[in-house]
Amino acid sequence: MNNPLLGLFYHWLGGLASASFYIPYRGVKKWSWETYWLVGGFFSWIIAPLTLATLLVPNLWASIGAAPGRALFWAYFFGAMWGIGGLTFGLTMRYLGIALGMAVALGFCAAFGTLVPPIFGGEFSKILSTGSGQTILLGVLACLAGIGVSGMAGMSKERELSPEQKAATVEEFNFGKGMLVATFSGVMSSCFAYGLAAGKPLAELSKTALLHAGGSDLWQNLPVLVVVLWGGFTSNFIWCVILNIKNRSSHEYLNLRPSAVAEVSAAEGVMLSEVVVQAGASQDPIVSTHDRGMQSASSHGAPVQSSAPTGPAPLLRNYLFSAAAGVTWYLQFFFYSMGQTKMGKFEFSSWTLHMASIIIFSTLWGIVLHEWKGTSKRTHLLIGFGLVILIGSTVIVGYGNYLGAQVSGH
Repeated sequence: MNNPLLGLFYHWLGGLASASFYIPYRGVKKWSWETYWLVGGFFSWIIAPLTLATLLVPNLWASIGAAPGRALFWAYFFGAMWGIGGLTFGLTMRYLGIALGMAVALGFCAAFGTLVPPIFGGEFSKILSTGSGQTILLGVLACLAGIGVSGMAGMSKERELSPEQKAATVEEFNFGKGMLVATFSGVMSSCFAYGLAAGKPLAELSKTALLHAGGSDLWQNLPVLVVVLWGGFTSNFIWCVILNIKNRSSHEYLNLRPSAVAEVSAAEGVMLSEVVVQAGASQDPIVSTHDRGMQSASSHGAPVQSSAPTGPAPLLRNYLFSAAAGVTWYLQFFFYSMGQTKMGKFEFSSWTLHMASIIIFSTLWGIVLHEWKGTSKRTHLLIGFGLVILIGSTVIVGYGNYLGAQVSGH
């Protein structure tokens, strides 16, 4: 049964999970970025999706086997493309910080992921012809306006802060470079929405199986997530293994060389700096003090050796925190899939709701982590105004879906 208001609530839960997943990574010690990212990703993209889909959807593998091969291929393919966008997402936060970086990258992701599927599906003209559809598009435009205001806040920040102040919160703040990376990351990351749309035949088969077994169609999209995330895992796995080999960090998974002196290349320094910004702010990094020392030295381009005692990494602790981060990340799409089933005939708008919710909560995290400390009252007003617009955009989109549900009910 359609219930857009409940769907909106589910999307907010998903946004909160997405904006918060990196926090458990703070507990990981003496692991390189590629090591804990792959461990966490294994829980995000393999274990959690398969476990929940198996528990909640009857005959999961039968539904996947019965789905058209074309649908499975494109769901997997777009998942892999989304994975590439996600790999550049860390660079976005590296140059712009969490609040602005997520706002810009996810803004492009919201626009492309929301509008392209109905355009290619030939449904856009139908959306424009109804009052509810027009209301939803107004909400999408409001979301983009909120992103624009967030961008103005970022430019204001760049003008007001000295290089030392910028480095104190986001070490490598660079608005121009960050905007270029954010655009690429946002467009590629929107491929997740294409993957979900491509997997619609699988969702229909799962819905039939659920209803036949007397279950709820709330879980119909979980099998689609399994396939899309296989694609995402593939691209992330390949990249992390390349880094494990290049940076000689593969021993970290089992502490095979716990006392080895670390040799860090310039490329590894780049990846370690991505870790810092994924924590949210450089004054409270995920990596240890030892790792940050290696990062700083290696950023000048020459391999270095650290004389600091390394010792064995706390394996159980690291695996538990990485697993917690991975499962939290997956919960964003678990709740997304639930919200999507409640949005009625305009379920394409779910992508806007999801992205706007992530931006809202990530902006709040950016405030908590003092990324905007030292900026003027004008910049703070822009941040607040952008938040208000983004929150309003989710309400407008939700209301548009509510109108559509009312019309369908009659």
